[in-house]
Amino acid sequence: MYEERYKLHPISAFINFVKGLKELILPFIIIFGVNIFRDGGVSSMFNQGWQGLIPIIIGSVVLVFLLVGGIIKWKRFVYWFEDGELRIEYGLFVKKKRYIPFDRIQSLNYTEGIFHRPLGLVKVKVETAGSGKVGQAEAELTAISREDADRIENEMEKAKRQLPEETAAEMGPHEQVEPLPKKEAKVLYRMSMKELLILATTSGGIGVVISAVAIFLSQFSELIPYDAIYEEVMLFLRFGALIVALTIFFVLLVAWVISVIMTIFANYQFTIQRDEDHIYITRGLLEKKKVSVPLKRVQGIKVSQNPLRELFGYATVMVESAGGSIGDKDEKIRLFPLVKTERMIPILAELFPELEWTPELVKAPKRSVHFFYRLDLLWFSPVFAALGYFFYPYGLLALIIVPIVVVIGIWQHRTVGYALADKQLTMQFRGISKHRFFMLKKRVQVVQVTQSYFQRRKELASINSTIKSGMMGATASTPHMEKADASRILAWFEPSGNKELKH
Repeated sequence: MYEERYKLHPISAFINFVKGLKELILPFIIIFGVNIFRDGGVSSMFNQGWQGLIPIIIGSVVLVFLLVGGIIKWKRFVYWFEDGELRIEYGLFVKKKRYIPFDRIQSLNYTEGIFHRPLGLVKVKVETAGSGKVGQAEAELTAISREDADRIENEMEKAKRQLPEETAAEMGPHEQVEPLPKKEAKVLYRMSMKELLILATTSGGIGVVISAVAIFLSQFSELIPYDAIYEEVMLFLRFGALIVALTIFFVLLVAWVISVIMTIFANYQFTIQRDEDHIYITRGLLEKKKVSVPLKRVQGIKVSQNPLRELFGYATVMVESAGGSIGDKDEKIRLFPLVKTERMIPILAELFPELEWTPELVKAPKRSVHFFYRLDLLWFSPVFAALGYFFYPYGLLALIIVPIVVVIGIWQHRTVGYALADKQLTMQFRGISKHRFFMLKKRVQVVQVTQSYFQRRKELASINSTIKSGMMGATASTPHMEKADASRILAWFEPSGNKELKH
């Protein structure tokens, strides 16, 4: 292959600067926050001569260093193609080289941020089967043109098709970079605005917003005047329960609205496409992301429904993929953030025709129903006793939890089940949300059967099945099933092994 060097777009220098600046926002806020709370505020910094300006001088030096560092990173980052590899050379102070064989690359994920879209650029993350940390790409090209991204994909496809060396030698350099015919991607699903609004309003993102605010405030715990806040809160409580309740409601409403807006921005124009080798998921308003999922890396499919979505016939579908995550965190790949179940099944059947999507489940036996709530009640017993003793008689109101736990246990018992076919295992269970796993036999890593003393007395067993997904794997569980069902699944998984479940 040719060895022409390629560079990132110059906007990469500014993006590197912004990325470094984000990491320093918190220290900057703390430094200037301290001056805001002291006598005279920020203006006092300018009344103390050059010594008062030390924080501003240090901050300015850091900003200049970040900007220069971003420029140097951009200047020193080059990539090229050689011997069936994507080769990258980079480094701020120490020059580093990374060689990535094309046959190890699983996918190229594209992101178009607010700095990329006006210039027609993309950020490319190179995902391999052996990426180090969960959610961490093997390599990242901060900003390149769409044509350069297509060139990388073209070189990857040519390497994977193993072009004979003698044929490649006869071809000139310009012939070798001619793009291969584009694989035609078929659009299978595009989320409607109605589905997007339902997703946003039922996503439960309010907890994320409140947690983010709490974490942010915790960074300033030493600066927050808790005594003054406590006095203000106690004064506020005197206005009465109605005013307090309305205030809490307003705060929760604002957090909910923020979570709705965030969800809409993140999943705007959610689209699923497919060619012969990959599934392509595109989403986002301000930051447009395109994730490619190799079909051969899909280990299983998980369909989840919280009670509200289950009531109205909606579900979320997750792809459990080997090394499968998006972003810098272990964020699972959502094949469908929200979809009607009757619309979901035909698309899944087209994507994965080898799987059966409407199997008839074997349910848990009736005699196992009390196992689903007995242990929970056992854990709650000391709490009930303590509340009843120390807060009698109002502490006895905690016993209201007992029928709630029992009802949830019965609900879980009626949900749990499994289905077994020659090449497929389907398992369904429930916490509060209902989950159904679809797994091919060749993708199952471990089948584990456990029995407690009380389960053995009732001829029951709990079954866990694990498939590869991320670093820890994904596990489906069907608790308190018939012992014969557990033996049947073990025999299906290891036909030449021990087919009887021993005590």
